Amino acid sequence: MVLTGAFFCTGSAQQLPFSEYIPLQGVEWYDESIPKPEDIIGHRIGTRHTESLQAVKYFRAVTEASDIAAMYEYARSYQNRPLVYAVVTSRENHNRLEEIREQNVRLTTDAASVTNEELEDMPVIVYLGYNVHGREASCTEAAMLILYHLTAGRGEGIETLLENTVVLIDPNMNPDGRDRFVNWVNMNRGGVHTTDTQDREHNEPWPGGRGNHYWFDLNRDYFPLAHPESRGKVDVYQKWRPQVFADFHETGRPHTSHFFQPGIPERTHPLTPEINQELTMAIAGYHADIHDKMRQPFWTREIYDDFYYGKGSTYPDVQGTVGILYEQRSSRALEAEMENYHHETLHFKRTVRNQTASSLSTLQGSMELRLELLKYQRDFFAGASDRFRDYEVKAYVVDRSEYPNRAQALVDNLRRHRVRIFELERRYESEERTFEPGEAYIIPMNQPQQQFIRAMMEKRTEFPAETSHDVSTWTMPLTFGTPYAEIRRDPVPFTGNEVTGFGFSGGEFTGTLETNVGYVMEWGRYFSPRALYRLQDAGVVTRVMHEEMTVPAGGEMYELGRGSIIIPVDQPVVTPQELREIVKKLPEKDHVRVFGVERGLFPAHPDFGSPSSHVLDKPRVALLTGRGASSYNAGEVRHLLNERYKMPVTQLEIDMAANADLDRYNVIVVAGGSYGGLDPDIVKEWVRRGGTVIGIETGASWLNENGLANLEPYSLDLDEMFLDYSYAEQGALYFSQNIEGSIFEARIDNSHPVAYGYGSTVPVFRSMNTFYGKSRERGTNIAVYGKDPLLSGFLSDELNALAEDKVSIVARREGRGRVILMFDNPNFRSHWHGTNLLFANSIFFGQTF
Repeated sequence: MVLTGAFFCTGSAQQLPFSEYIPLQGVEWYDESIPKPEDIIGHRIGTRHTESLQAVKYFRAVTEASDIAAMYEYARSYQNRPLVYAVVTSRENHNRLEEIREQNVRLTTDAASVTNEELEDMPVIVYLGYNVHGREASCTEAAMLILYHLTAGRGEGIETLLENTVVLIDPNMNPDGRDRFVNWVNMNRGGVHTTDTQDREHNEPWPGGRGNHYWFDLNRDYFPLAHPESRGKVDVYQKWRPQVFADFHETGRPHTSHFFQPGIPERTHPLTPEINQELTMAIAGYHADIHDKMRQPFWTREIYDDFYYGKGSTYPDVQGTVGILYEQRSSRALEAEMENYHHETLHFKRTVRNQTASSLSTLQGSMELRLELLKYQRDFFAGASDRFRDYEVKAYVVDRSEYPNRAQALVDNLRRHRVRIFELERRYESEERTFEPGEAYIIPMNQPQQQFIRAMMEKRTEFPAETSHDVSTWTMPLTFGTPYAEIRRDPVPFTGNEVTGFGFSGGEFTGTLETNVGYVMEWGRYFSPRALYRLQDAGVVTRVMHEEMTVPAGGEMYELGRGSIIIPVDQPVVTPQELREIVKKLPEKDHVRVFGVERGLFPAHPDFGSPSSHVLDKPRVALLTGRGASSYNAGEVRHLLNERYKMPVTQLEIDMAANADLDRYNVIVVAGGSYGGLDPDIVKEWVRRGGTVIGIETGASWLNENGLANLEPYSLDLDEMFLDYSYAEQGALYFSQNIEGSIFEARIDNSHPVAYGYGSTVPVFRSMNTFYGKSRERGTNIAVYGKDPLLSGFLSDELNALAEDKVSIVARREGRGRVILMFDNPNFRSHWHGTNLLFANSIFFGQTF
């Protein structure tokens, strides 16, 4: 391919259907057969915020009118909104699009076979991703202008671009969040808009439009893949494997203009190659050129970084792609006054202009650096064999005998990222445990996604800088709570058949359905809470056994741990036949082990009808939401209960709690945030009447501070520590004593109902700097940190010393009720499968201790 002509300049080129000036060149005219945005959406870009379905309608209209563009739907949001992307390239490229895609995939699967001569004839593939945060609204508007420009533009510059580039345009990666924001601003704007930032238009209510339907930050979900939007988007990424992934955002930071990467050099993940950052800087030169021509200030290499691999700008960096973050100062409305800018205002159309300009410079930079980008991706994957030789870890082995569904969920996640996983062929003995064939997976490192595997599986406690823009660790076997080990020798003898397809398994029924006694359901499987709620919702009375059991079933004896669910045949409202129909579906639907018992007299204590069991009430859960509450933490609770456990949860506004009938609920979740608008005495009295309150992170702190526990807080005195340091040093020093997100190990009392289904220790996610001393009440310290509790992540020596012998979970009685404090988030980003059961135990069994 031969490059001729520039893509933009300051000449008098034809302008876009947009009121702001953007430098263009190589566009002689725009084809009138291609609809302009206003022809379809009913308003000119930049004069109103566009709804998600309007943008999809425009993409559909353009791709139907153009022979160089096609649109594909890749997912549906929780609210059933379509997520789409367009592929735009030359007619010739479109005629062999699948051939181009397959040839491009070879760069990542058979890289060593791709010659420099072949690279000469390959187009560069660029993914333009917009609006992953719903309220960052200029992004989708820019996407429509870019689609129009590429499909309607006629001239040498456009032709050259499309001959050498396949452009993937993803206009709106979070339609539910976007429409929550767009509906608010459009609804609250009058015929004459106001720039006053105290106006309703400028102040969207809780939870805001940043997150998706469940209030999650989708720009942290690229590898966790908890949501359909992310799973679809990553499927597109893995299908095409672009050389450049552009991730467009807005920032609410005051005193800023327009940011593009590279970010802070010292905070780049060590697994990201240096050439990745060099190419990012090379493309930055094209951004600088176009913004200088528009007299638009910009900045680089500050605040933002390239460390956490779950973001749109970093997920590609560990897979041979150059990921680039863009942050445009947001107007958050049609037009807003700018703080300390001498009464200047920022108009929405200006933010659209800057996003569009950066999109154009991304395309030009990618086109002109085409060979460098293609070669970089090829060489990244071609180097896998050398890295395999040099890296001590040759494979990871993951046990599935103890927690099968967690291990299966981990495997499913990794396979979505193109990781090849195999059955363990023969026994492997590590220092800590033995892994048996048929009961474990092996993940060899001699495969193309080697660097991604390492990034997901390794523990990391050393860092190039003392902070990052996000969590410092995400070691997946720890987050999923699956036993695992490193293999440091040739993995081939241990590697069996490759795992293909996916499905949760491990559920089984043993014994007889035709019983006059009842059934026992083992506790501890990932979906055990869903199975229990399914029974309760059907009207089945259940009991939890507080002792270990020896259960006779099918002629065998089964040893079960504490927490087994007792299901008597004799039920007040459910007939034996109805109960059998419910029970026999549990192994298939919820992947649990159920035993049909023929006699109530067991070979050892306790018997089926033992008083060591406790009748369980069906949970009626209220989640405190609204102004002050953390939308992220609250959303994690909603998502877990609704999507995984299939349970309802009432979203109770903090402002309404004082006048609400709290006796409708037997569980209230205080998920974290600030609860200054809530009278703590209301919660106290409800607990004392018999309710269970569960506090998470700062929610637990609020309960403790307001008399529902009496734990002593411990934190570092940063004022004293840094008193004699200079003003310029204070920021870095503060962050050096901050826990952005690390993984600790806690000793756990698994004889307590909150810890049923666990072993003696558990990895937990820690992001609070304040620690709490142990309770002085007997039997209430459920999870406690030991000496040097850090498993992975950043932790200063001072905070490490402070953490020793502090509590992670406390569960105590208050009057007739219960108070459960969880200072570490068990539901973080719906990625922490390993600690979800601690939270579920608190809901289902909190009433029983």
